[in-house]
Order: sequence, then C-alpha cells, then structure tokens
Amino acid sequence: MLNLSSYPGLFGNVAFFAVLASTSLSIYFILLALYRVTFHPLAKYPGPFLAKITDWYSVYHAWKGERHLEFYRCHEVYGPVFRFGPNGLSINSNTALKTIYGHKSNVKKSQFYSVFPPTKETFNTHSSIDKTSHARKRRVLSHAFSDSAIRTMERYILGNVRTFTKALGKKPLSHSKSKADGEWSVAQNMANWCNYLTFDVMGDLCFGKAFEMLEKPENHHVIDLLGSAAHMHLILGTNPMIKSLGLNKVLFSKIYARRMEYMAFAKQQAGERTKIGTDTDRKDFFYYLLNAKDPETGKGFSTPELWGEANLLIIAGSDTTSTALAAAFFYLVRNLTQLKKLSNEIRATFSDVEEIQQSSTLNGCTYLRAVVDEAMRMSPPVGGILPREVLAGGIDIDGMHMPEGIIVGTPHYAIHHNPEYFPQPFDFIPERWIVDSEPQFDKNSVALAQSAFCPFSIGPRGCIGKGIAYIELMTSLARVLFLYDMRKVVGMTVGEGCPDGEEGRRRPEEYQLKDSFTSMKDGPYVEFREHQGSSLA
Repeated sequence: MLNLSSYPGLFGNVAFFAVLASTSLSIYFILLALYRVTFHPLAKYPGPFLAKITDWYSVYHAWKGERHLEFYRCHEVYGPVFRFGPNGLSINSNTALKTIYGHKSNVKKSQFYSVFPPTKETFNTHSSIDKTSHARKRRVLSHAFSDSAIRTMERYILGNVRTFTKALGKKPLSHSKSKADGEWSVAQNMANWCNYLTFDVMGDLCFGKAFEMLEKPENHHVIDLLGSAAHMHLILGTNPMIKSLGLNKVLFSKIYARRMEYMAFAKQQAGERTKIGTDTDRKDFFYYLLNAKDPETGKGFSTPELWGEANLLIIAGSDTTSTALAAAFFYLVRNLTQLKKLSNEIRATFSDVEEIQQSSTLNGCTYLRAVVDEAMRMSPPVGGILPREVLAGGIDIDGMHMPEGIIVGTPHYAIHHNPEYFPQPFDFIPERWIVDSEPQFDKNSVALAQSAFCPFSIGPRGCIGKGIAYIELMTSLARVLFLYDMRKVVGMTVGEGCPDGEEGRRRPEEYQLKDSFTSMKDGPYVEFREHQGSSLA
C-alpha cells in the first residue's frame, strides 16, 4: 500500500499547481473579456454586455427557444446594428440582407453549420460550408427540383392533401350521420395536422412512401425527434465548442439523445430507399439523386451524402412548410375579414375541388398568395439569423467595413417586423403584398416589402425547395377553404401570446413559435364545417 505520509510535499505541490492553473485561467478570461470589449474590431458596436464577451449568451437564448425574439428585442434597444456575440454583428436592413446573402457576396457560411452533420462524411447541401462543394451538391440536387420533376410528383402532394382535408371535417362522435350534416367538426390542433400533412408529403416525395401520419399514429413521435434535432443544431451552432468538447451529451442530454434517434430514422429511410435504386416507375427525389451527375465533375452523391441529404430534406421540406401553413390558419380564424375575402376568391375561381392544383389559375389567386406570404412574414418558419463569415478582403455593409473573420447576418423575424418595410408590423395585412389593394399600398410600398422578405432566405444559398413549398401551401389552403367554413375554437388560446408572458410573447393575435433553428409550435385549434355546395366525395 502506498504510504502517502512519506510524500509530505505532494499535496502541497498539487494544491500549488491547482491554484496556479485556476489563477492563470482567470487572468486569461479577464484579459480576453477586456480585449473583446475594448480592442476587438466590433468593440464600438452596441449590444448586451454578456453577448460581447461570450457565445454562451446566445446558447442560453437558443436553449430557451426565443433567440429570434432576442434579436428583435435587441434591435429595438440598440438600433439597426448590434453585436450579438463576441465576433458577430446583426444588421436589420434590406440593404444588408442583399449584401450579405446575395450572389457574389464575399462571405461563406460560418462555423455555425459545422455542427449539423453527425459525421465528417455527411455534409449536405445545407451544412456544406465550402462554396465549391456546395455548388456541386446543389447542381446535383437541382435535378430533383426541376419543373419537370415537380410536375411528375404533384399527384403525390394532391393525394396527401385529399387525406388531410377529409380528416379536418371529422364530426364529434356524439352526432349521428344525419344530425352531423351542417355541424362543426371536433376541435383540430392545426399544428399537428399540418405536421402530419407535410411529413407525409415529404415521405412520398423523398422516399417513395408516405409516413402515414395522417392516418396512423405510429410515426407521430418522429415529429418531436425532428424538433429536438433542429434544436440541438441551433444550440451547438451558437457555440460549436460545446460539440467539440462533448458537452452536449452532458448539458443537453435529452435533446442530444432525441437528435440521435432522428438521425437514425433519417438514415434508415435513406437506406431503404437506396436499396430500391432506380428500378422504379416512381420518380421521387431519390430517383433523381441516384441518377443525377454533376455536369462539371461527372460525380453524383455517395452513400453518406445520400444519408445527409435525407436528413436535410425531411427537416427542410416538412417542418418549415407545416409552420407556414399552421400560421396561415392561425391568422385567418382571427381575422374574419381576410378569411371571408380569401374564401370568396377561392370559391369564385374554382367550381370543383379537383380543379385546385398547380396551374396558372391557382397562381392567379393573388389574395391566396398574399395570405401565405403575410403568414410567413408574421411567423417566419426560420426566425433567427443565418450567420455568414466574412472572407479575405472584407465586405462593406451599409457603409461599415467588416474585416475577414467577422460573422454577419440579418435575422428574419426582426426584419419581417421592421416598420420601415412593414408598417403596422404586428398586424395581419395580406393587402400589403398587392399593388393598389388599398390606397396606402402602391407599387413602391410593395417593392419595399418584397426587398425585406426572406422566409426562404435569398441568393445562392436560398431554399431550393421554395417552388414545391408554395405549391403545397397554396393547394392545401385553397382546398380547405373551398370545402369548409372554419372558425376559432372558443376559449382555446393555444398558440396565442399572453399578456403575462415574456417580452415578445404578449400579443394574443401573434402566433407564437419556439425557435429551434426551424420552429416548434402548438395550435391553433380550429373547427370546420362543410361549406354548402362543396363535396368531400
């Protein structure tokens, strides 16, 4: 047995070095904090004190799910430019939006995106930081999102929308068939139903099979797994060191575990679809991904890349679209004038529900498009900031020179509620998107609004699935309003802001989202009644 008493100086030496180490670390962090608030290139810009010295400030708000609100609150306090991190600047202007995210901008995706892939081999179109790599992946993926590919897949969208609309009209069990005619449906949680719809659509479009969420509950848990995966990405992205040190497994163990479950689910779906290969008549996304070759390099996607794209497509194609659709329902049942105006447009344009599909007629429903856009403006599915790192040579933004290495961005929720571009920013006004719809909305005001509108981001990194999203949103909403009258459930406030809530969550007429990079949501609860003259048959 070791006799510690024979080493009288051991503990003294250990204690000495422990004190020395802790003192050195303390001095280092103090000096680092002093540098960041005095000599750092961003020292002159205002912002919360903690945000200036540590990224843990952003981690906290990301964990709470209200980082999008914090950006808005800070812009209200500090003006159009504020420092959201030791090395990050948020700029709330339409000119900054174009400069940062537009074509040929001298920036790249920041290290925020380095935490997304589960392994080094599975960078996808979204998480690829290298511009050359991203361009290759996007060229390959573009085959799956071409106009001809979308046309061949529209019937799968419509099949799921039919199931969706039938489910919404479910009558209370206490009503007989004869008595139920003309009665209102059971209260429907539209966050759930919109999730089920968009997940089933993406299952069909990606993997050649719906997840059957609209009809069966077995896979409903995947929605929560996806939310946790996105939330983990956001937390880690705000401070990538958390992942590097493995702290996510300790500090956020529940979210981490659910994220890994989602990754396994996405990998399983990709694996099953890859086994089928291209020997199928059903030209889903994977058909094009497995066939497509980059015209410049002759390369397609490797197996790990296919897994990575599956992970992306499920999240990007379902969670964001479902949030936009649920938001549209939320605002319509609380703004009856707009609900009536949209219902009249749909019912005057179409004589049969099956006429409602992708066409020039549907695209000509200007108020429908305005409602969708206004819902996404009010409650953007991705409400936070998409950070970009300045490259060598720097970049000039709104008269400010940003040197290499600085992180910049324009937060979606904040700019969507900037009164300079959107007067009465917290009012649901679809007319703001239509020239001459009201005296105050002319060509210039609409153009100004469009210049600050970015629910799908803009530029070369903008959402490649934007076209499909609009088809799904407009077709779903139009078919529901053709078939049904709808109303808010009396006494159900789920999804609303509360006067006693934190700053940013006090408006009852605003759909409340939890920022998880994409968005988590609940409600609204809506009742439906078959519209006289329509038919669900």
